[in-house]
Amino acid sequence: MKLAILSREKNNYSTRRLVEACKARGHEVKVLNTLKFALDLEEGDPDLYYNQKRLSHYDAILPRIGASITYFGTAVVRQFQAMDVYSANTADGILNSRDKLRSFQILSKHNIGLPYTTFVKDKKDIIPAINRIGGAPVVIKLLEGTQGVGVLLAHTMESATSIIELLQSQKQNILVQKFIAESKGRDIRAIVVGDQVIAAMRRVAQGQEFRSNVHRGGKTEQVELSEEYKEVAIKAAKIMGLGIAGVDMLEGKDGPQIMEINSSPGLEGIEGCTKIDVAGAFIDYIAGQVDFPEIDIRQKLSVSKGFGVSEFFIPKESGFVGNSIINSGLQEKDINVLTLHRNGKVIPNPKGERVLEAGDKLFCFGRLETMKELIPLKTRKRRKPKIKKLKAKDINKAKEVETKSE
Repeated sequence: MKLAILSREKNNYSTRRLVEACKARGHEVKVLNTLKFALDLEEGDPDLYYNQKRLSHYDAILPRIGASITYFGTAVVRQFQAMDVYSANTADGILNSRDKLRSFQILSKHNIGLPYTTFVKDKKDIIPAINRIGGAPVVIKLLEGTQGVGVLLAHTMESATSIIELLQSQKQNILVQKFIAESKGRDIRAIVVGDQVIAAMRRVAQGQEFRSNVHRGGKTEQVELSEEYKEVAIKAAKIMGLGIAGVDMLEGKDGPQIMEINSSPGLEGIEGCTKIDVAGAFIDYIAGQVDFPEIDIRQKLSVSKGFGVSEFFIPKESGFVGNSIINSGLQEKDINVLTLHRNGKVIPNPKGERVLEAGDKLFCFGRLETMKELIPLKTRKRRKPKIKKLKAKDINKAKEVETKSE
């Protein structure tokens, strides 16, 4: 395998360990500075140049994209993907995890533990939002912060309001989260590679510090995670679209609470704590994926004209309830059920004999027009746009308002 590691820091611990692990396994590897690329776009022929020379072929890339170059870095990763070069983490996956608000919005659609979080802009919304998450104390986070920078604990409503107003006056976007008191300044960092957690450590804050990050002086200890914690970490990484990730979780009274997902987890702390060859696991995973890569099924299946993928919710009044998939009539309509979501669990490639229940959600591939017909007639009529002619008086009124506002 010929691997490119996209990194601006070729001499830091993580990059050096990845290069060593690659060479030890007989692979060819190069560290390429992400900012030295030029992207050429032409019909049917996306291309990359590095240091003004056309880039040679690579089997895979391992992006180590810093927060300061997210936009350009993910554009480079996307270009490699367009050229059919395997990436351990996709550009969309990196973008999803890098933005704290976006990652929580995506995770909130799934049955996965999260600290109650709120995001506000209007000053009048601050106090009602804090009350909704249970009142002070609350954790205030800058959306762009990393390594514990821009994370504050407000013990009272007054201090929370003052901090939020100050940050907003500086044009900062912030999240406000419920403080998980039972975590007691501790969190879990789990390293997810594909379908498994390969290493985990507990980080413990020191003294009066509530942030457990190693960069903030936190101490680490190896920990053996329960199946519940492993399952949540793996599920969170997959939801984000990441093959390799560091998943940070709080130990809440109701189980694991996702705190953050890192698409470029550092290796020094986790390898030093656990003595596990994490870098080697990254390389082995990438080599395996080069031979049998996972694909973006939505993109691949949506290319055929008139065909695509969609999800259907089965309400209790649906005629599908009580019927097996094979007797539902879906196959006769050229609709194939790819996965069935039931009670927070995903059943891939469900058998035809499986009986459908109220509340099931089906992820299907088929003819789009046929799938639209499965939406109840009332719903279709309600969603159909109503086209009306504008009256002259409405247009004149709008113009008057516009003139006054100018």
